[in-house]
Amino acid sequence: MKESKSVKLNSQQHQQHENGHFSPFKFAKLLDPEASWDKDQLGDVLHWIRQVVALFCGLLWGAIPVVGGIWIFIFLAISTGIMYGYYAMILKIDEEEFGGHAALLQEGLFASMTLFLLAWILVYSLAHF
Repeated sequence: MKESKSVKLNSQQHQQHENGHFSPFKFAKLLDPEASWDKDQLGDVLHWIRQVVALFCGLLWGAIPVVGGIWIFIFLAISTGIMYGYYAMILKIDEEEFGGHAALLQEGLFASMTLFLLAWILVYSLAHF
Protein backbone atom coordinates (compact mmCIF):
# COMPACT_ATOMS: atom_id res chain seq x y z
CA MET A 1 0.00 0.00 0.00
CA LYS A 2 2.75 2.46 0.99
CA GLU A 3 4.76 1.43 -2.05
CA SER A 4 1.93 2.26 -4.45
CA LYS A 5 1.46 5.71 -2.86
CA SER A 6 5.18 6.40 -3.21
CA VAL A 7 5.19 5.32 -6.85
CA LYS A 8 2.09 7.41 -7.55
CA LEU A 9 3.65 10.48 -5.88
CA ASN A 10 6.91 10.11 -7.82
CA SER A 11 4.91 9.68 -11.03
CA GLN A 12 2.94 12.87 -10.35
CA GLN A 13 6.12 14.83 -9.59
CA HIS A 14 7.72 13.56 -12.80
CA GLN A 15 4.64 14.56 -14.83
CA GLN A 16 4.60 18.01 -13.26
CA HIS A 17 8.27 18.44 -14.11
CA GLU A 18 7.68 17.36 -17.71
CA ASN A 19 4.69 19.67 -18.11
CA GLY A 20 6.66 22.65 -16.90
CA HIS A 21 4.56 23.21 -13.80
CA PHE A 22 7.35 22.23 -11.47
CA SER A 23 10.95 23.11 -12.15
CA PRO A 24 13.59 22.63 -9.48
CA PHE A 25 16.03 25.49 -9.11
CA LYS A 26 19.72 24.75 -9.10
CA PHE A 27 22.26 27.19 -7.72
CA ALA A 28 24.71 26.35 -10.52
CA LYS A 29 22.28 28.08 -12.86
CA LEU A 30 23.02 31.43 -11.19
CA LEU A 31 26.42 31.71 -12.89
CA ASP A 32 25.72 29.77 -16.09
CA PRO A 33 25.46 32.04 -19.16
CA GLU A 34 24.08 29.12 -21.18
CA ALA A 35 21.13 28.51 -18.82
CA SER A 36 17.63 29.32 -19.99
CA TRP A 37 15.63 31.74 -17.86
CA ASP A 38 11.97 32.57 -17.83
CA LYS A 39 10.80 36.02 -16.81
CA ASP A 40 9.62 35.02 -13.34
CA GLN A 41 12.77 33.12 -12.40
CA LEU A 42 15.09 35.91 -13.50
CA GLY A 43 12.93 38.49 -11.76
CA ASP A 44 13.07 36.53 -8.51
CA VAL A 45 16.84 36.13 -8.68
CA LEU A 46 17.39 39.82 -9.42
CA HIS A 47 14.99 40.79 -6.64
CA TRP A 48 16.82 38.72 -4.03
CA ILE A 49 20.26 39.83 -5.15
CA ARG A 50 19.15 43.42 -4.71
CA GLN A 51 17.78 42.62 -1.23
CA VAL A 52 21.08 41.10 -0.14
CA VAL A 53 22.97 44.14 -1.42
CA ALA A 54 20.52 46.43 0.38
CA LEU A 55 20.90 44.62 3.69
CA PHE A 56 24.69 44.57 3.42
CA CYS A 57 24.93 48.27 2.52
CA GLY A 58 22.41 49.27 5.19
CA LEU A 59 24.30 47.42 7.90
CA LEU A 60 27.63 48.81 6.68
CA TRP A 61 26.40 52.41 6.39
CA GLY A 62 24.90 52.24 9.88
CA ALA A 63 27.98 50.71 11.46
CA ILE A 64 30.55 53.09 9.92
CA PRO A 65 28.48 55.60 10.64
CA VAL A 66 27.69 57.74 7.64
CA VAL A 67 24.96 60.35 7.29
CA GLY A 68 23.56 62.33 4.42
CA GLY A 69 21.49 61.87 1.33
CA ILE A 70 24.48 61.24 -0.91
CA TRP A 71 24.78 57.75 0.60
CA ILE A 72 21.33 56.86 -0.69
CA PHE A 73 22.47 57.68 -4.21
CA ILE A 74 25.69 55.75 -3.68
CA PHE A 75 23.64 52.72 -2.61
CA LEU A 76 21.43 53.06 -5.69
CA ALA A 77 24.50 53.27 -7.93
CA ILE A 78 26.12 50.21 -6.32
CA SER A 79 22.91 48.21 -6.39
CA THR A 80 22.09 49.09 -9.98
CA GLY A 81 25.66 48.43 -11.09
CA ILE A 82 25.66 44.98 -9.50
CA MET A 83 22.30 44.16 -11.09
CA TYR A 84 23.39 45.31 -14.54
CA GLY A 85 26.72 43.52 -14.26
CA TYR A 86 25.01 40.32 -13.22
CA TYR A 87 22.44 40.03 -15.99
CA ALA A 88 24.46 41.66 -18.77
CA MET A 89 27.97 40.38 -18.15
CA ILE A 90 27.57 37.15 -16.17
CA LEU A 91 24.31 35.75 -17.55
CA LYS A 92 24.66 37.46 -20.96
CA ILE A 93 20.93 37.53 -21.53
CA ASP A 94 19.11 39.56 -24.15
CA GLU A 95 17.37 42.19 -22.05
CA GLU A 96 14.73 42.82 -24.73
CA GLU A 97 13.28 39.35 -24.10
CA PHE A 98 12.62 40.37 -20.50
CA GLY A 99 11.19 43.86 -21.04
CA GLY A 100 14.36 45.89 -21.48
CA HIS A 101 16.88 47.40 -19.13
CA ALA A 102 14.30 49.46 -17.23
CA ALA A 103 12.21 46.43 -16.29
CA LEU A 104 15.22 44.39 -15.19
CA LEU A 105 16.84 47.20 -13.22
CA GLN A 106 13.55 47.98 -11.49
CA GLU A 107 13.19 44.44 -10.06
CA GLY A 108 13.09 44.72 -6.28
CA LEU A 109 14.07 48.39 -6.27
CA PHE A 110 11.44 49.73 -3.89
CA ALA A 111 11.64 46.80 -1.49
CA SER A 112 15.43 47.12 -1.42
CA MET A 113 15.23 50.84 -0.68
CA THR A 114 12.98 50.09 2.27
CA LEU A 115 15.26 47.35 3.57
CA PHE A 116 18.37 49.50 3.06
CA LEU A 117 16.91 52.47 4.95
CA LEU A 118 15.53 50.28 7.72
CA ALA A 119 18.86 48.54 8.29
CA TRP A 120 20.83 51.78 8.05
CA ILE A 121 18.62 53.67 10.49
CA LEU A 122 18.34 50.83 13.00
CA VAL A 123 22.05 50.04 13.10
CA TYR A 124 23.02 53.71 13.23
CA SER A 125 20.50 54.44 15.99
CA LEU A 126 21.31 51.40 18.09
CA ALA A 127 25.09 51.68 17.79
CA HIS A 128 25.58 55.42 18.11
CA PHE A 129 22.93 56.68 20.49
